[in-house]
Parts: sequence; C-alpha cells; structure tokens
Amino acid sequence: MVGTFEIKKAKNGQFYFTLKAHNGEVILTSEMYKQKASTKIGIASVQKNSGDAKRYSLLVAKSGKFYFTLKAANYQVIGNSEVYETTTARDKGIESVKKNGCTTTIKDLTIKK
Repeated sequence: MVGTFEIKKAKNGQFYFTLKAHNGEVILTSEMYKQKASTKIGIASVQKNSGDAKRYSLLVAKSGKFYFTLKAANYQVIGNSEVYETTTARDKGIESVKKNGCTTTIKDLTIKK
C-alpha cells in the first residue's frame, strides 16, 4: 500500500498539500501556495525527490524535538515533517516519505461535492 497526497485550502485562502502514509498519518506538509496549480508542482517535486536520501535535512526544533525537511534539487524546501520525540522516529518518518512519496493518488479536498 502507498500513501495519498491531499490538496487543502487554508483559512487564509492559500493552498497546501499533505502526504499521508497508508495508515492515514500525515508524514509531510508543504509550504503555502497562492495558486492551487502550484501545489501540483510541489507534489510532482515530492514524487521526484522523495527517494533521494540527499534531499533530506535532519533538524532539531527549538523544543529539542526532531524533524526533517525535504528539498528539491534547487535546495528549496518542498515539505516539512511533523516533530518527533527521537531521532529513530524521525528516521522512520523519512523512510515513510521515501516509500509513500512516489504515490500518484491525489485527493483534491478543495472541491466541494
């Protein structure tokens, strides 16, 4: 099983996407985009770059907890992880993004039914 990208609209009117693992847990959240079309470009960048270990930056939050970012070839941040209690949990998060980031399943949650 692979994950799912979800396109969402924030309260401020901007768009973003999340990558969810097959169990529904959010494993990556994008930056905000002014245009919905830009979220699709961001998703394509995750699909392209998520399998490359060199694209991940391992970071420590001010709280002392751990997180990572995924960057494109131009070093621009594509997405941020949740914060983790341990480096082991963070590393598992990276492995999950590597596994699920290639998914082509995209749900546009901004479309009203």
